[in-house]
Amino acid sequence: MTDLNVGVLGTGMVGDAIATRLVEVGYDVVMGSREATNPKAVAWAERTGGRAGTFADAAAHGQLIFNATPGNLSLDVLRAAGDLTGKVLADISNDLTAAAVKPVAAGLQEAFPELKVVKTLNTVNADIMVRPDLLSEPHNIFVAGADAGAKTLVKGVLAKFGWPEGDVLDLGGIDKAFAMEQYLPMWLAVWGVKQDLRFNLRFVS
Repeated sequence: MTDLNVGVLGTGMVGDAIATRLVEVGYDVVMGSREATNPKAVAWAERTGGRAGTFADAAAHGQLIFNATPGNLSLDVLRAAGDLTGKVLADISNDLTAAAVKPVAAGLQEAFPELKVVKTLNTVNADIMVRPDLLSEPHNIFVAGADAGAKTLVKGVLAKFGWPEGDVLDLGGIDKAFAMEQYLPMWLAVWGVKQDLRFNLRFVS
């Protein structure tokens, strides 16, 4: 067991994949939802040995919090999460609504200046987020955020998931997160052609 407690906000496919993998690699995890008795969260806890709670429970538990909620709902979720002072938020959300024209991660950072927001993992399917070795060749994932220490913490978790250090591209400040979020239409277009969720980008020079 590591000495880092982690909260996961969200009980969908992405939240389940992230929370399950975190437990597998040794983190103490609380999965948060609007109600502590959320059936998905309770079932996840019974299956993995983690714990279920409210958004506030998960946020209070974790020095690091993964936001696995839909991007258009994330602001309300964080408002329900209580005191976030000094926490690191790994924002892996995407806004899937038709009117997705506003930055998510940068908006969260602006709304919660006491948080250290790091955007990452939003450019791949949930399986690849936590098992990059499912693909046959090296490929890249991104991080963006204003706080260097927070990015180092998140990169450490990515390494536990199996992402080699050289494949993690640090794009810079939180303003670069919007570029990551704007990749979603391309990802959806490629999925439509491939009919396979397991793919990613690789940059060569």
